[in-house]
This record gives sequence, structure tokens and C-alpha cells, in this order.
Amino acid sequence: METKYLKINPADNVAVAISELKSGETITVDGVSIVLKEDIPAGHKVALKDFSEGEDIIKYGYPIGHARMAVKQGSWMNEKQIQTNLAGLLEYTYNPVEVSLDIPKKDLTFKGYRRKNGEVGIRNEIWIIPTVGCVNGIINQLAEALRRETNGEGVDAIMAFPHNYGCSQLGDDHENTKKILRDMVLHPNAGAVLVVGLGCENNQPDVFREFLGDYDQERVKFMVTQKVGDEYEEGMELLRELYAKAIQDQREDIPLSELRVGLKCGGSDGLSGITANPTVGLFSDMLVSKGGTTILTEVPEMFGAETILMDRCANRELFDKTVCLINDFKEYFIKNGQEIYENPSPGNKDGGITTLEDKSLGCTQKSGSSLVKGVLAYGERVQNKGLNLLSAPGNDLVASTACAAAGAQIVLFTTGRGTPFASPVPTVKIATNSRLAGKKGNWIDFNAGRLVTDDVPMEQLADELFQLVLDVASGRRVKAELAGFHDLAIFKQGVTL
Repeated sequence: METKYLKINPADNVAVAISELKSGETITVDGVSIVLKEDIPAGHKVALKDFSEGEDIIKYGYPIGHARMAVKQGSWMNEKQIQTNLAGLLEYTYNPVEVSLDIPKKDLTFKGYRRKNGEVGIRNEIWIIPTVGCVNGIINQLAEALRRETNGEGVDAIMAFPHNYGCSQLGDDHENTKKILRDMVLHPNAGAVLVVGLGCENNQPDVFREFLGDYDQERVKFMVTQKVGDEYEEGMELLRELYAKAIQDQREDIPLSELRVGLKCGGSDGLSGITANPTVGLFSDMLVSKGGTTILTEVPEMFGAETILMDRCANRELFDKTVCLINDFKEYFIKNGQEIYENPSPGNKDGGITTLEDKSLGCTQKSGSSLVKGVLAYGERVQNKGLNLLSAPGNDLVASTACAAAGAQIVLFTTGRGTPFASPVPTVKIATNSRLAGKKGNWIDFNAGRLVTDDVPMEQLADELFQLVLDVASGRRVKAELAGFHDLAIFKQGVTL
């Protein structure tokens, strides 16, 4: 029997429409018959009781806001009826919780690439990375030429990563650009990298070379276009050298503990926190239990649910770092004169999300129930295995790039609306609803909507997703890769000269 509505938590006083419900229709929740007073779109909430003005709306077992006015049982609960409870900066107290993952430990492996420095990649690609946006045209030209010349044989891809930055930036913006580009150059999914500079940019190639620290000089080459005669011929000569090195690499068995997976969502809808995000959360727990690493980002989409993560911090130091992670991002909003809680987006609201608490409680479910073992600043690389929190905005391209830069070899991206984009690493698109999966099969790699449309148990979905990730780590291409999509986006916060 098709599930048409769902009360997520016993404490909830709203239910979620799984499919569209019609005015006059009767639903039965906890033995109570409720006549709907209006049409309820899929993903949206219906009042299970009469609400007085100011009364809390409970979903996922937590308040997601309060009633703006008196609301009758059976009414459609959307942004017109619900207002956020969030305001300003908050004081936080560390209340650690016990966490025990009852998941069998298995010695699993995947087929990856072991690099000279011990790092592990899941792709063996040739990357062309500019120090400054002025050379974007050249790097695209070089990537296309090498693809034509080699047909990409012996490597997984040949990719250029254009971006707009590297010059006329000041302060933290300049440093952030350097950090993200450094992380890209050193990423183990790249078997070889050509760094292309102009010569007069703020991000000086020689300074950036020093900023990289220790790197494999046989696999990372530099070209400064103002210093060579013919940048095309010089670039191709360097790329041929790099290509000859990269094609020697072979996949080998790698312990699952070496896998790092980014967790990201975009275009969330009312089903995100019911289907895809909890499935990803269970996946995260499974990977962490086997010694692997997951990276949760999108700080603004933690607001309203941050205490859940704080209480799962493994120690007081991590709690303090998480408080800084949250408050620093709130201060960023304040400094720029923006409302901290101006979220969700129009697409989110159309999909059934009404307040930031509603969105955040759904989004943070991607973290599962594991302890937080690391907290990372933007551009910082993962040092600790287990669940990590990463500072980055909610913007899909910027946040997914940040996950890749932090060391994720794969990004899991849940979506209720759909998007064709991809991060610099394989980006697995997970649909929250079966309608999207059916409509956009060229975008979607995994349909978590089967939880409610086909009554597939979440444990089964998580097992299937786990196997898909192992397959992707071992070489299976995701839909975005097959389409040739890849994107690099850098977080800009400050002044441009």
C-alpha cells in the first residue's frame, strides 16, 4: 500500500504528505481521524492539532518554529503559518552523549591508487589548475588538445579547472584561494597536475610553489605563460611528460579505512530529512565504523540543529571548535548586514521546508549518529578519521569543492530538486523522491525515495548505497562523470581590488 503521509517522530504535531493530499480527505494518525481543510502538496506539512498563536511546531521531535497565528487541525502548514524560533547569537553548553555504533566491523577493500606520499585516490586523472583566472582559456585549450591527442587512454579523465580568482584579492580571500588551489594540486585523485600561471598575479606562481610544501615534482609541473614563448607548445610538452607518468599507475586493493566521503545536500525538499539524508547518515555510520572518514559541511544549514552535533563532539576541544565554527559563520552574516536565518530558499519552500530549523534538522541527519572526531576550517585538510565538520557556506558548488579540497575522494549529494553540477571529485546524486529519480535519470545515481514509494527498508537502502560507493571508489563512473561535468568554486568573502 502506498504511503501517503508520515508522522516522523512520536512527539511531532505535524505530519508530512508523501504524495499530494486533497481537501476533504481523511487521514488517520495515532488513531485520530483528521479531515484536511485544504490541498496539501507532497513534502509539505499538515497540522495534526489545533495550534494557538506562538505555539511550537514539532517535527523530527524538535521545534522547527512557532505558529504565526491560530491554525486549525488539518490545515496546510507552510511559511505563512510558521515562523522560526531562531534569533541572534546563542550561548552553548557541552552536554556530551554516549555513542555506540552497533555495526559489524568487516575488513573491506576497494580498488584505488596508492600515491608516492601514501595518500590514496579513487581516480587517476590529469588536472590542469590555474593560479589565476586570466589563463582559463589556455587551460581549457590544453585539456582539449591532450584529450584529442591521447583519447584519454590509460587515465580516468583529463580535466581543466577554471576559476575566477588568484588576483586582486586581499586578506582572507587571497589566502582561501591559495589553500583551495593547494589542496587541489595535492589531491590524490590527480595522478598528475599542470599548474598554469600568468606571471603578474597576486597568487605568484613561485610563491604558490613554496606554499605547496612537499610535493612530487615528477607529477606536478608549473608553467608561467608570460615567461614562455609559445604557451601552447610548452604546455603540451609538459602535459605529455605528465601523461607518460600517470598512465603507469594501476589500481590496487586499498583498505576501506582510507576512504573519505563528503556529505552535501542541495535543493532540499520535505522528504530530504525522511529519505535521502538519514540514508546517507546510516552510510556515514557504516563507513566510520570501518575506520573510514566522512566530512559534513554547509555551516548555515547546521543552524538550529547545531547542538545535536555539539553534544556528539568526542571531547571539549572539539566542542569549542564547533561553537567557533557556528558563531564565526553567524558573525560573517552580521558583518555583511544580512539576516542570519534568511533560509530556506524559494525552491526549499516550494518543496515543503518552511524554516531554517526544518531544513537544518533534515540536513544534519547526513551525519548519522557517530561522534565528531574533527572540526576543519575552510581550506583545511582532514587529519582525523571518523566524522568531521567542515566550515563552508551552503552554496552547492562552493561547499562541494570545499569537501574535495579537505580530502574527500567522493561527494554524496542529496537533492529533492535535482542539479546537473559536479564537484572536482565524483559526485553521487541521491534523489530524495522517486518522481525526481524518474524524471532526471541522467542526473540521479541513487533513488532514496524508494523508502516511501516502494517500502524499501532504510537498512537495505544504506547497504545498496554503501555498495555503490565502493563501486565508484573502484572505478565506476557516476552520471556527472559520464556527462563530462566537473566544477571548481572558491568561497569569496571580502574585497576585490
